Amino acid sequence: MIENLQKALKENKLVFGTKESLKSIKTGKAKEVFLAKNIDEEVKEEVEKYAKIEGIKVNILEKDNVELGALCKKPFSISVLCY
Repeated sequence: MIENLQKALKENKLVFGTKESLKSIKTGKAKEVFLAKNIDEEVKEEVEKYAKIEGIKVNILEKDNVELGALCKKPFSISVLCY
């Protein structure tokens, strides 16, 4: 799971944030979605709903949003991202 995330990060193919990730999911551009373990429940349900409709795999990581931001080398927290 983390390997796919790191590979997408190196290739600059990651989409960060709830709005942008949902847009990628709804348009079928996303292949895989990653969620922080402390994501807001409403956001989680919305992302999972649309990902299920589009047949996109959703992964809940063992990292919180601050750790996920650091993993992606960003100075902000990230709850949802996809590639």
